[in-house]
Amino acid sequence: MQTTTAVVDKERFLVEFTPLVKRIAHHMMIKLPASVEVDDLIQAGMIGLLDAINRYEGTYGRQFESYAAQRIRGSILDELRESDWLPRSLRKKMRQIEIAMRALEQRLGCPPSEQELAAELNMSLEEYHEALHEVRGCQLIYYEDYQEDDEDHFLDRLCGDTDNTPLEILLDKNLRESLIAAIENLPQREKLVMGLHYEQEMNLREIGEILGVSESRVCQIHAQAIVRLRLRLRNQ
Repeated sequence: MQTTTAVVDKERFLVEFTPLVKRIAHHMMIKLPASVEVDDLIQAGMIGLLDAINRYEGTYGRQFESYAAQRIRGSILDELRESDWLPRSLRKKMRQIEIAMRALEQRLGCPPSEQELAAELNMSLEEYHEALHEVRGCQLIYYEDYQEDDEDHFLDRLCGDTDNTPLEILLDKNLRESLIAAIENLPQREKLVMGLHYEQEMNLREIGEILGVSESRVCQIHAQAIVRLRLRLRNQ
């Protein structure tokens, strides 16, 4: 029979570690399309936190936080696996932006600006920004092209343990080296966003505060950087 003290402790730990759930959910959001709601991720993460509290047998210190973080991410990934998190329409839109970027780079001999890309796509700048926001969850590499039957689910590599950097989840040394070179050639603001998010593990709000822009604008900058990186890697 559960004691009153145990119930109180459980409630206290839920309150204490709720910020951890929110931090993980917001950090994962930048890797997911706009159709995914952060509140849904937080709700799934809270289920993972409760599971961690019920299962954990050690002392509730730093060790528990690491254990809980794994359970929280796992619970969020389970939720994402059960939903259509990356519609084909988003991949098509990503391809269209890639084609426009490739054509402009060949014509101009340098990375095109957002205004030039919008014009190439027959969009207003506002429409182009909206397209970037929509495709923000498109990954650097499509897992269908690389995943074998015995490999982990792509989501586990994409949004898994944040102790791993994006470079560590890629497929081989040559690809990592190509990615490093491609990131170095990004426009300064896009390179800064990639560094703040993946190296400093900042969320959208924190990056926005540094750049003096909205979270939505950070998403757009990140999405455009991913398009540029995909294009470079596909042309290797």
